Amino acid sequence: MSKNKAEAKTEKTKSLCPECLEVIPAEIFKENDKVMIKKNCKKHGVFEDVYWSDASLYEKFKSFAQDGKGLKNPNTKERNNCPYDCGLCPKHKTTTLLANVDLTNRCNQRCPICFANSAVAGYIYEPSFEQIKKMMETLRNERPVPCQAVQFSGGEPTLHPDFLKIIKLAKQMGFIQTQIASNGVKESQSVDFCKKMKEAGLNTVYFQFDGVKEETYKKVRGYNALPAKLKAMENFRKAGLTSIVLVPTIVRGINDDQIGDVLNFAKKNSDIVKGVNFQPVSFSGRIDKKELKKQRITIPDVLELLEKQTAGEISKSDFYPIPSVVPISYFAEAWQKQPKVEFTVHPHCGAATYVFIENDKFIPITRFIDVEKFLDLVKEATEDLKNPGFLKRVAKTDKFEKAQAIARIINNIPNLLKKGGYSKGSEVIKMIIDNLSAGDSATLQKFHKNTLFIGIMHFMDAYNFDVERIKRCGIHYATPDNRIIPFCAYNSIYREEVERKFSRPKQLSN
Repeated sequence: MSKNKAEAKTEKTKSLCPECLEVIPAEIFKENDKVMIKKNCKKHGVFEDVYWSDASLYEKFKSFAQDGKGLKNPNTKERNNCPYDCGLCPKHKTTTLLANVDLTNRCNQRCPICFANSAVAGYIYEPSFEQIKKMMETLRNERPVPCQAVQFSGGEPTLHPDFLKIIKLAKQMGFIQTQIASNGVKESQSVDFCKKMKEAGLNTVYFQFDGVKEETYKKVRGYNALPAKLKAMENFRKAGLTSIVLVPTIVRGINDDQIGDVLNFAKKNSDIVKGVNFQPVSFSGRIDKKELKKQRITIPDVLELLEKQTAGEISKSDFYPIPSVVPISYFAEAWQKQPKVEFTVHPHCGAATYVFIENDKFIPITRFIDVEKFLDLVKEATEDLKNPGFLKRVAKTDKFEKAQAIARIINNIPNLLKKGGYSKGSEVIKMIIDNLSAGDSATLQKFHKNTLFIGIMHFMDAYNFDVERIKRCGIHYATPDNRIIPFCAYNSIYREEVERKFSRPKQLSN
């Protein structure tokens, strides 16, 4: 054992054997400035993989960990322990932040790296309109906060015969955010179809976009999909769909050289592209697992490449873990005196930042605002709302408490702005304050309109599976049997079971 490994503090967790999917003990430890996960299956031996490729960043993100309160009305009971009691069980700590509803396992592509293994199964999984309605009812019935965002996925969701009808239903049921995870093939063929999606109530297209080179698509999608991608973008624009999120699956040695190119593409199309969400490849579904060590790439790897390929315009230090924004949720709860969505996911599931585009350059929000100081102020303002201090000695009113809380932030704006930062820094803080106090989607949309969201979400597979991450997952699948299953548990354990249970024999061509 190396000296670094011997001296490192080991974290105990549970994981899966990649061969038999049995739950087995695992260790997370530091070695040579990386964080590793190691486990030993009595039947299949020892497995070791990179958990997080930067030990210091691992600790920084860990400092933002925040457990949520979970559901008040879980759908399943504790019987077999995590991850075999999904979903959601009483032990799950995060409500559904984004729900995936798979509309079909049919697809108009045959990608070599499909985590859903779509289009090649010997059966068709395609829930009926009524089944999908019940799945969405289950999501909207979550307490204390009904699920507010739904993403229709697959397979290719646009192939479902009731696709447009389902989008419309989601809006009628009260989902604030409706989006699709799409490869864009059907959208590339018809502007009219894109217009119908918008008319039905679609907010966002989560658009599969792996790079700007033909060779990349031939390797990851099996053919040159780039012309269709560009045509789909053109049709989105013509149809007035102005909330496109580019979603590149990043594979080491395949397209990790195009991270900066994708961001530049987003910049050139910022009139409709509002986000880029990089996804380091997950070794589940249809992918050659023999390539794991060569192709494995983690969040810190992507951040380092992003910094290099943007010539430092965006750096690793500009990113924060998802639960860093939890204080904003607590403020909104105290302000409106009702439960709010809390982004209490595991700190190592993802990273994100916002950037502004000015004079053809990226300017991360962290360059002109002290983000951590701002979050501390939000915490203090929340305490003002909960425990107004000197207001106990006067005629306390709700309006006065709120004024005091906002004043604490406004009075500190000069301390939040970094020297030499973005010229519109105070304007941006005011926009954030408006969002905090208004608490409505319109104010949030105004903020998003002026920024580009950059996220990195690394979904787990059986090799790097960590039960502690599963317990805190906020991206869930709804299933026809009224379960809600965390994303990585679904794709590592449950997908085939669910699809086979609710499938029909494959008789139709895709």
